[in-house]
Amino acid sequence: MKSEYIILIPLLFQIVGLGIAVSVDPYIEKHHKKIMLLIVLLVLSLTVQNVSEYTLAKHIAMPYVRTIVSVYGYCVRPLIILMFFYILDYGKRHTVLWILTGINAVIYLAALFTDKISFYITGDNHFGRGPLSFTCHNVSIVMLGFLAYLTVRECIKKAKKSESLILVFSVLIIVGSTVCDGIFEADIVCVTYLTMAVVSSTVLYYIWLHIKFVREHENALMAEQRIQIMMSQIQPHFLYNTLFTIQALCRTDPEKASVVTERFGTYLRQNLELLSQTELIPVSKELEHTKIYSEIENIRFDNIRVEYDTPETDFMIPVLSIQPLVENAIRHGVRIRENGIVKVSTVKVSNGYEIIVEDNGRGFDTSAIETADNTHIGLRNVRERIEKMCGGTFRIESMENVGTKITLHIPNPKAK
Repeated sequence: MKSEYIILIPLLFQIVGLGIAVSVDPYIEKHHKKIMLLIVLLVLSLTVQNVSEYTLAKHIAMPYVRTIVSVYGYCVRPLIILMFFYILDYGKRHTVLWILTGINAVIYLAALFTDKISFYITGDNHFGRGPLSFTCHNVSIVMLGFLAYLTVRECIKKAKKSESLILVFSVLIIVGSTVCDGIFEADIVCVTYLTMAVVSSTVLYYIWLHIKFVREHENALMAEQRIQIMMSQIQPHFLYNTLFTIQALCRTDPEKASVVTERFGTYLRQNLELLSQTELIPVSKELEHTKIYSEIENIRFDNIRVEYDTPETDFMIPVLSIQPLVENAIRHGVRIRENGIVKVSTVKVSNGYEIIVEDNGRGFDTSAIETADNTHIGLRNVRERIEKMCGGTFRIESMENVGTKITLHIPNPKAK
């Protein structure tokens, strides 16, 4: 192999290696994987085009074939840059950029029929420029400028400044190579500066994509694990309290202990499967769960009652969103009252639904929810799951010796 072709070895290694890496990467989304593989194929074809054009210019005189090969190179370069826009923003059509790419292609395709527009190859195999010979460079620079803008905006929006350096550097080396191709002639090596830069930039964009999707995958996994941890904290709480209630009643009122045991068995039979999941469930299921819990507690504490005014049940909520609130109201609020009342309501509002749990208990300092102790761990767990799983809000109002009111707002996804 002649020394002028040596540059092909690292370039081909990068292209082939990148194609394999993209194909087997489990983190990249399917549509992005297709775009990346298309870019790899286009870059490979551009490399072949560069080598062919160089060979036809230096070693084999075939003017018309060289013209066809050159036309392809000028047409495919903006197309490769255009594909990078779909990496950043797959959902858009990028119509204006397609128009620019199309105009660029028409201008260079004209070289097959006339020598007065873009470029021409003379009969003795010399390259000549027309008035629009730098269209490819100019279009590429415009597209790259817009790509740089979108890149910086994307990274600022996602607050990932370190990752933005990958994309900014990628754009800069393409811009620099485009300028170099306009100034220097490629007489030493068989590929242009732009082709070498595009290969490196494609690798950099793949690295950025991989980092981005690995981070998103890890965030989703951490969120799921956090929900599982929160669920594990809540489930034993109710189970243990119920068993302790049965134990106490066995000594003081065996008949009541039998009733509680029956209700507890019903609870387990109907809801054990639901308690192990982290998916949203119909609010009616959660209300059923809560009613069984409140019945069990009411048997033990006859000074309290739980009222339900729940006409709206056509929406979804996380498992154990209402029951911990009622439990908290009973255990820390109304249990000390002679006539303790907890009221559960569901209301439809303009942009969703509200679940309201209020009591006439002793109230508390709402800032205590943020403390590290376990007194209000149920409330913290409900708030986090409502926010993370539903995009909802958790509002609490409490006044000492008056009572507490908790409002869960659940957005209606159909209203978005």
